[in-house]
Amino acid sequence: MRFRHADGSNVHLGYCTNVHPAEDLAGVLAQLDTYAVGVRRALGADRLGLGLWLAAPVAAELAADPAARRRLRQELTVRGLEVVTLNGFPYAAFQAPVVKGAVYHPDWTTPERLGYTLNLARVLADLLPDDAARGSVSTLPLAWRTPWDADRADAARRRLDELAAGLAAVERETGRTVRVGFEPEPGCLVESTRQAREVLSAMDTDRLGICLDLAHLACAWEEPVEALGRLRDAGLPVVKVQVSAAVEASDPAGSAEALRRWVEPRFLHQTRAAGCAGAADPADPAYAADDLDVALDARLPGAWRVHYHVPLHAPPEPPLRSTMPVLRAALAALFAGPVAGCDHLDVETYTWGVLPEARRPRTDAELATGIAAELAVARDELLALGLAAPAGVVA
Repeated sequence: MRFRHADGSNVHLGYCTNVHPAEDLAGVLAQLDTYAVGVRRALGADRLGLGLWLAAPVAAELAADPAARRRLRQELTVRGLEVVTLNGFPYAAFQAPVVKGAVYHPDWTTPERLGYTLNLARVLADLLPDDAARGSVSTLPLAWRTPWDADRADAARRRLDELAAGLAAVERETGRTVRVGFEPEPGCLVESTRQAREVLSAMDTDRLGICLDLAHLACAWEEPVEALGRLRDAGLPVVKVQVSAAVEASDPAGSAEALRRWVEPRFLHQTRAAGCAGAADPADPAYAADDLDVALDARLPGAWRVHYHVPLHAPPEPPLRSTMPVLRAALAALFAGPVAGCDHLDVETYTWGVLPEARRPRTDAELATGIAAELAVARDELLALGLAAPAGVVA
């Protein structure tokens, strides 16, 4: 879906397809009919944006085959779908039975991560609608925080220089601009906007910037206006926003039974107590744990936020809640002013398949309905901020 900001710019809203398992091009194409078309129809939208996730082998195949890229674009167009952004954080097997820390490999010290990201940029340049101003690719914030040393930092800096040069080459070859956004995430080398300012502000900010995941922002206990101001002052553009919400427990000790229902084996659910916001290291074990079961055993002090993406329209049952207030405050800070703070928005709830049993969709149709309900929430939040309604949608 597209919205028009008061400054005249288009704001693109879609959903991220990393919720669907697909490791080859046939699987990616099957997703379009199984899920995306149903989501679009449920919303009554003329066009639906997808934040495609392409596993590394698919990205390599498409980057090497212009005819395959043309076919994918045609398949999108005939279904009323469009792509302005790709999710390049997971490299492969993101919906495997166990993912956990594997999602952070290969990292930005490696040629594999560079090659994958440039493949995505080449693919996206040919998928962009003709009237799209630019494209974006989101990626991990360099690496998991350990191990890290001067040699790995030097390797990452070289990769980022090569990435900027590669993106410039894609633009020369295709005439299309693609930017890459590094996504702060709990437990990574960069998990807060403070760390982004310290670690990333020296990169080429014409082509590289930040992907701001609003669940991650909440888990860092950052105040959205201050966080966005910090990025602005550091000269770090927000190239993409992932519209997501996390789990919050104001009384973890009293909510322990409810929280244990959210422990599951596939993804890491990094947990941060409120005190992490003032800590020199937000991953300090006095306030932080790298998974929810670890936090429960450690009995971290104070209120908690858990890196567990929950559907925007369906918060956890009390005594738990979601971080939707942080999401609303961040969107207001980005879009209530005279200039749009970002033009690519992606609803990214990849956890539908691991929600507590009673909350999981039982069929493909139920999943499509749930994704549409999330997008409707995001749409309504944008309309409430004064953005113009997208074509084909009755507000």
